[in-house]
Amino acid sequence: MARSKEFDVDNVLGKAMNVFWQQGYEKTSMQDLVAGMGIHKRSMYDTFGDKHTLYIKSMERFAEMTVSRMEGRVEGVDSAKEAIRLLFDMIIHRQDTEPAGCLLVNTAVELANHDPEATSKVNDAFLNTERLLEQLITHGQASGEISEHLRAADLAVFLHNALVGLRVMVKSSPDPSKLQRIADTTLAVLD
Repeated sequence: MARSKEFDVDNVLGKAMNVFWQQGYEKTSMQDLVAGMGIHKRSMYDTFGDKHTLYIKSMERFAEMTVSRMEGRVEGVDSAKEAIRLLFDMIIHRQDTEPAGCLLVNTAVELANHDPEATSKVNDAFLNTERLLEQLITHGQASGEISEHLRAADLAVFLHNALVGLRVMVKSSPDPSKLQRIADTTLAVLD
């Protein structure tokens, strides 16, 4: 007879996500995961499979969490420019309880050259962000708030690239005013 789980799978997955987010895939040992998740190694294998499978599940959770936060942040905001600025502000003024940067960006840098599954997950998540930006830009262009001198899809890709860069910068630059100047300069393209 199978034993019931003595832990909350979703909570433990969140803990694994944070370990990977802080340390990356390659630097995270199985012992780091066991310690960070607070479960036995056998339970980890039985529940999540191997390290790579756990990493992919952590990435999926991170992507879902991120898109949910982004959509929640801009929901009900009438101004497209303000909504886009709020997305940049989310990165600059992140929650102190979370590691700096972005698990997806970290994965793109660390694993893109040799892990097609991780690369695919990153690209899917990036595409979701680009789609959200494109929707906001299209709305802003339709209302006359955002200039139509560039296509919405092109602006979305450009702004997403800036968001990715900002996610890298928050890891190395403790100066929020510098990050804000970067965002302000980037967002000037919408005028």
